[in-house]
Amino acid sequence: MIKIKYWGLMATLLWAQSSLADVIDVTIHYVGPTAGSAWLGMQQGLDEANIQGEFLGQKYSLQPVTIQELNQLDSVTAILLAIDQEQVLDVALSKKFTEVPVINMVSDSDVLRSACLPNLLSITASQKMKQDAVAQMIDKHPESKAHAQGWHQDFKKFAASQLNSRFKKGQGQIMDDDSWAGWAAVKLLSDTIARTQSTDPVVTLTYLKNDIAFDGQKGAGATFRDTGQLRQLVLLVENNKIIAEAPLRGVKGGLDSLGLKSCK
Repeated sequence: MIKIKYWGLMATLLWAQSSLADVIDVTIHYVGPTAGSAWLGMQQGLDEANIQGEFLGQKYSLQPVTIQELNQLDSVTAILLAIDQEQVLDVALSKKFTEVPVINMVSDSDVLRSACLPNLLSITASQKMKQDAVAQMIDKHPESKAHAQGWHQDFKKFAASQLNSRFKKGQGQIMDDDSWAGWAAVKLLSDTIARTQSTDPVVTLTYLKNDIAFDGQKGAGATFRDTGQLRQLVLLVENNKIIAEAPLRGVKGGLDSLGLKSCK
């Protein structure tokens, strides 16, 4: 009976403490279409971030803006982009956002990685990552006609099946590369803010570049290279079936065998 009363009291105190704590309102600014895969992925990420935020005193919202409107804002925590290579560079190179995380979700352009901009982070696998994945497969299986994808609806490892299920239930569609990237971008930000308890863009960018070890349901411990590219496995698909995961077993370098390894 004493133990029950003790834990009941502790629960009440914790609830009271959390109810009195200031709620951190987090606005994530976004440039891109307000429909389609990346948009739905961000919506899924937002739903999950707010469920987690109920316990951590955080509330997340997504604010779509144009590039022109973005340039007029006084305060920005992070910028998510689902736009083409040239527009991504325009935002990332702006003097106004040099210390703000500018997150490219959908462009696989190698130019964005080789630019090595300190504020530009790329979620989706680059062209070179996908090319390297296919080359590894052909080296071991010359007859293969596989192509590379960042995500697939039948991926099951690392709790990927649960994410696919949540997305299908929440958004009414199957998760693809762009929707995974949209979800992952919001998840990366909410994980960072949960740990740093800050919406300061400098704090957020520093943590993302140096401290984040991300589990995007593609294996634990994904990190950003100095190129800004998120390290991640790549799926090899043939006839809409997953036939392998790159890096293939035995390939030297592990995840860094895929894509531009470093700016150096």
